[in-house]
Amino acid sequence: MIRAHALTDAAPADGAVLSARLAYDLRHRRRLTVTADNGERVLLDLPEATRLRDGDKVALEDGRILLIEAEAEEVAEIFPGEGANLAQLAWHLGNRHTPTAVLADRLRILRDHVLEAMAERLGARVVRTEAPFDPEVGAYHDGGGHSHHHHD
Repeated sequence: MIRAHALTDAAPADGAVLSARLAYDLRHRRRLTVTADNGERVLLDLPEATRLRDGDKVALEDGRILLIEAEAEEVAEIFPGEGANLAQLAWHLGNRHTPTAVLADRLRILRDHVLEAMAERLGARVVRTEAPFDPEVGAYHDGGGHSHHHHD
């Protein structure tokens, strides 16, 4: 099994990219075996636990790159509505320490009937769907061991 050992910003050579779709709860790891989209098994073996974001690249021992993709999951899309604006809704979710993806016109959380009901009581429109979940990282850390730019 090939080992993925370090985050990289290197541009891969043509054909030198594997990709793996991982759910949110599997993307904060130090060590994990994943199956790439081509069926190849890869040992993710990083020096420390790292929050992997959608679009991160991890160097493989053989020079190839493993591209991390956020897997579609059951999420709730929270849109502002009558009586609640986006900032207010974000505050209520943040006050509950809820991992939240902040999008241009809505917030995205993993499905949680209690939080969905709260948002609706505040006047939001909640749409239950499946989509990649890549929440914001905390302001007081770098996202788990590396600096990052925001991925849309």
